[in-house]
Amino acid sequence: MERALWIIGLAIFWVAMIGLMFVGWRGRAKRQKDRIGELPPVPKTLGELLVLPTTGLYVGSTIAPSWQDRIAVGDLGFRSTCEISRYSGGILVERDGASAIWIPEKSIRAVRTENGLAGKVMSKDGVLVVRWELPSGTEIDTGVRGDDKQVYPDWVKPLAPANAAPATSTNNNEDASSGEIEQNGKNA
Repeated sequence: MERALWIIGLAIFWVAMIGLMFVGWRGRAKRQKDRIGELPPVPKTLGELLVLPTTGLYVGSTIAPSWQDRIAVGDLGFRSTCEISRYSGGILVERDGASAIWIPEKSIRAVRTENGLAGKVMSKDGVLVVRWELPSGTEIDTGVRGDDKQVYPDWVKPLAPANAAPATSTNNNEDASSGEIEQNGKNA
């Protein structure tokens, strides 16, 4: 009888802890709602494809510069498999079972690699992170752990303007591994 009471007590404790985590997640979403606002909609025309689609895991989005301040608004806080593509108009993250995230080119502040994001820690340069500004003015980091990390240098190298001559330097891969790439005139 005493053992049964212990089991029932632990089950009630476990359910209460799960309930408190749910209440905490909802409270976080409520506090962040005004800072996050509405995400940009995916436009009908995306522009020229600049970086081939990369499959991976959408790790999450955090409020910059904190790598652990996970966003809980909408479905931004839920991990899912995804495909990320870069177009002349911006970056598209198509997530399985969740809404697509469109990051307009003018909103991108940096594309870099990091060791972790949103509580997920990996090996050196394991997560591809895009820092961008929401229409509300809040800067966030969106992270994807690619299935093939060999494509990361294609993502982090600065894009040449459309009317500029191609770069002759072969040091792009050295710059890409630094994790801090400047884009659109601002550092990550």
